[in-house]
Amino acid sequence: MSIRVLIYEDNVTLREALSFLIEATPSFVLAGAFGDTMLVEKQVGELTPDVVLMDIEMPGQDGIQAVLKIRRQFAPVDVLMLTVFDDDERVFQALSAGATGYLLKKTAPARIMEAISEVYNGGAPMSPAIARRVLLSLRQPAISEEMAQLTNRETEVLSLLAGGLSYKLVAVEAGISIETVRTHVKRIYEKLHVHSVTEAIARYRR
Repeated sequence: MSIRVLIYEDNVTLREALSFLIEATPSFVLAGAFGDTMLVEKQVGELTPDVVLMDIEMPGQDGIQAVLKIRRQFAPVDVLMLTVFDDDERVFQALSAGATGYLLKKTAPARIMEAISEVYNGGAPMSPAIARRVLLSLRQPAISEEMAQLTNRETEVLSLLAGGLSYKLVAVEAGISIETVRTHVKRIYEKLHVHSVTEAIARYRR
């Protein structure tokens, strides 16, 4: 039985290379290849892929938004991310959205084809560096619901304050004004339900 693969990749050269790779490999069928995900629901519904190869950064709508739509309407379809991004935020956003695997674009072509087969057969392939990040995250203590509400910038400000920096030094380190630091601190108080920097830092360290 052939595995039907649908590609979303805005880089024309890479999209054509991946298309050729799939077409040239026995037991694989190229269901389609597109440079954006604006019509992803219609395309997945009409082309009935088994596995979708999905880039993250694309014009109009990114790959993570597209994964959410696919998982919502076409639960049996597996999505394998193929991207240059290896930062924690993108990785966990993609996996939380419902991606089944996560490969970096520097992955060898043979490994990409193996990963598509693994996804189709129930596996969850990841590039070694990505798998390591996921494992390390599982070893870290769970973040409280209140802490999870903080934005990346608010977490950075709180981390710097916890390191003993004054508002002025936090502003210099974060590249923002003192007034912006004060605004972030006010929002941190509201989200953590505290009334002082000391309380906020104590909550952060817990």
